[in-house]
Amino acid sequence: MKDLARFSGERTESSTPDQSTRAPAQVRLLTISDEEADQRIDNFLLRVCKGVPKSHIYRVLRSGEVRVNKGRIDQTYRLKQGDVVRIPPIRMAEKPVNTVPGAEFRILLEDTHLLVIDKPAGVAVHGGSGVSYGVIEQLRASRPDAKFLELVHRLDRETSGILLLAKKRSALTNLHEQIREGEIDKRYLALVHGDWQNARQHIKLPLFKYNTPDGERRVRVQADGLPSHTVFNLIRRFGEYALLEAELKTGRTHQIRVHLASSGFPIVGDDKYGDFGLNRVLQKADGARIALKRMFLHAHQITFRHPDSGNPVTLRAPLAADCNEFLKSLEISNA
Repeated sequence: MKDLARFSGERTESSTPDQSTRAPAQVRLLTISDEEADQRIDNFLLRVCKGVPKSHIYRVLRSGEVRVNKGRIDQTYRLKQGDVVRIPPIRMAEKPVNTVPGAEFRILLEDTHLLVIDKPAGVAVHGGSGVSYGVIEQLRASRPDAKFLELVHRLDRETSGILLLAKKRSALTNLHEQIREGEIDKRYLALVHGDWQNARQHIKLPLFKYNTPDGERRVRVQADGLPSHTVFNLIRRFGEYALLEAELKTGRTHQIRVHLASSGFPIVGDDKYGDFGLNRVLQKADGARIALKRMFLHAHQITFRHPDSGNPVTLRAPLAADCNEFLKSLEISNA
C-alpha cells in the first residue's frame, strides 16, 4: 500500500509509489514519465492508489477532484508524457486487507524490457473471480522496486507454460501491436482422447463468449461468434490418446479447449469442456498408468520480435513434469 501521508501541501513527485501502509493526507502532483504515458487515467490511479476501492477511484474521477494539467478529465483520458496529475487526499485502510506473498517463477528470459516465465498449472495469472491474487500480484510483491510490470497476455489457471510480462510500457504497447497483427506465434501441447487421424488439421469454428448464471466465463461454438482458427499437428499417439501441438492463428478465450471439445476430442483433464467421466477415471492410477490431476494443456513455445531490438526471439518451456510423467506411464501401459 502506498504512503501519501508524508507530503505536506502540493508537491511534484515521481509517480512511483512507496510501500508504506499509512493513509494519505495531502494532495499529490505526479508528473507522467515516458513509460507511464498512453495509459488511461483510471488504470493509472488504480495502480498508484493500491488499496483504495475501485468505486472510490471512479467517484473522485467523476467529482473532478482528479485534474490533469489543472483541467478536468474523464476516466477514459489517456495520459501523455509530461502531464501533471493532481491526486486529492484519498483515505486508505491502515493495514492491507489481503497480504500477497511474493513469489518467483522459473525465468525463461529477463532483460530491461521483458520478463518471461514458465507458469505452473493451478496458478491464476491475476486475482479476481474468487482468486485473491495471481502471478502478476505475486511478482509485484516480490519485486517492490519494479516501476512497471504488466501481463502481455493470459493463460488459463490450469494451463502451464510460457507467460510474457512487460517491464516497460513501450514493450507492452509493442507486443500488443504484434498480437493484434497476428505476428506472435504461440504453440501449445495438448493431450486429447479419441482416434485423431490427421497429421495436420485446421479447425475454424466461430466462438461466442458468455457468462453462466453464477457468473462463470464460458465459450461455445456459435454462428455469430468471433472467427477463430487453430491448426493442430499430431505429435504422437498413445493408444486411445493423441498428443497434439496447437498453433493459435487467433487468440480467443478458451480457443484450443473449445475447438477440440467441439470436434469430439476433449482435452484430458479439462474441467469445463472435457469428458467429465473420463477425467474422474484418470484422477486415479490404474496399473502402469499414473493419476492425472490437471488439464493437459501446456504453452510450450512462443516466437515474437523483441520490442526493443526487433530481433526474432523464440522461447521454449519443456513439458511440465506431471504431464511428462503421465505420458511415460501411458507409453508403458500401452507397450
